[in-house]
Amino acid sequence: MTKVFESPRDLIGQEGTALGPTNWLAIEQDRVNGFAEVTGDHQWIHVDVDRAKDGPFGGTIAHGYLTMSLVNFFLPDLIEVRGFTHAVNVGADRLRFLSPVKVGSRIRGVGEIVSVEEVKGAIQSVVRVTVEIEHSDKPACVVDTISRYFPES
Repeated sequence: MTKVFESPRDLIGQEGTALGPTNWLAIEQDRVNGFAEVTGDHQWIHVDVDRAKDGPFGGTIAHGYLTMSLVNFFLPDLIEVRGFTHAVNVGADRLRFLSPVKVGSRIRGVGEIVSVEEVKGAIQSVVRVTVEIEHSDKPACVVDTISRYFPES
């Protein structure tokens, strides 16, 4: 269930708030191939289904950066902030790839508000997103996302 904040200022003091989980998302070969096309990363472990069967994971795996990019897919289902004129994605910290995502598996996002502070007329939040793999004790990816919201007057 999405955690809704009516104003960026409502984020203040919410450190430690758990977010999610999101719905599961199936990782299919078409998505991996599309990512390879747009990034130019055609390494066989991602796109050569036949060769990857004999590889270290018994099949193709998603690119780590594909997994990380899907954090942006999960964020709107984890947190919604309202009452701002505009917002910017400032970046990310502490990115770690902990386990490969095998094609055919399902992933989801869970989050936690790590920090909130006022910065240059805005409210900046850091949300740690963990990408979980169904039936796995180890997550695929953990990243701290940084967002800056400029409140309405």
